[in-house]
Amino acid sequence: MTLRPATDHDRAFLLAVYASTRAEELAQVPWDAATREAFVRQQFAAQEAHYRAHYPQSLLQVIVDDSAGAPRDIGRLWTDHRPDALHVLDISLLAAARGRGVGTRHLLTLRDEAHARGVPLSIYVEIHNPARRLYERLGFTAAGEPQGLYLRMLCPPVPALLPA
Repeated sequence: MTLRPATDHDRAFLLAVYASTRAEELAQVPWDAATREAFVRQQFAAQEAHYRAHYPQSLLQVIVDDSAGAPRDIGRLWTDHRPDALHVLDISLLAAARGRGVGTRHLLTLRDEAHARGVPLSIYVEIHNPARRLYERLGFTAAGEPQGLYLRMLCPPVPALLPA
């Protein structure tokens, strides 16, 4: 698995990734396909505008599976590298790529990077998102009370071992 910077040419793919994360939720809503698609496009644009406004130095990357010869785009990773923290704005995979350890590998790499810098790795997660269990297994803990539907989670840096 590799990462590459997202470009304007990736917009349709990034929308597809976002749509795949909302598919189960929206399947329960009594809308026709056109209404669902319009809603997903609006939510995608709103999320992108929010991230760009509040995290102007953030990095949006495409997750690429290059293990089978021909590289395939399978997800997105959006991070904000601050002096005092490394924040994951979003990590999302197409449905077919989930459950194979891809997200775990990228989160472990980010955790190692944050810890090497001596800063925490943080992420917001919906309180009922099953990925929350993954974050907990990787060392994230709740940082305060939920804010609406979201919970901020932190993976603090491991203190350096002091000589005895």
